[in-house]
Amino acid sequence: MKKVDIFTDGACSGNPGPGGWGAILKYGEVEKEISGGEENTTNNRMELMAAIAALSLLKEPCEVDLYSDSKYLVDSISKGWLFNWEKLGFIKNRKPVPNTDLWKKVLELIRKHSVNFIWVKGHAENEYNNRCDKLAVAEWKKLKP
Repeated sequence: MKKVDIFTDGACSGNPGPGGWGAILKYGEVEKEISGGEENTTNNRMELMAAIAALSLLKEPCEVDLYSDSKYLVDSISKGWLFNWEKLGFIKNRKPVPNTDLWKKVLELIRKHSVNFIWVKGHAENEYNNRCDKLAVAEWKKLKP
């Protein structure tokens, strides 16, 4: 199984507001940067979109270390919340779980690959996280009125 490192970040100007996401996929010495944005979104949606977009590019099952500064993303998986939400029909405290559409896509993708989610401190010494942040911010700046 191929080993891929993925670095992701999401950003939003206002919450909700224009948002962007960025990701870097690293396979050996090969790196690929991707990014995108939405006009009216939230920071959490952009964090999820970065992971979804990056994992969706993998053409075959891979072993992935996915680095994110989003506790929302990392904790939802590593602490098992996502799997519990799925069992409960994506209802939490009698209300729909926010971003259910994206969480369902995350589940689909992590079941194709062996993904290890790793939290990194944002805006710190991780060069890849900083690059992803720049990609994400550049995307929302394109959309900002």
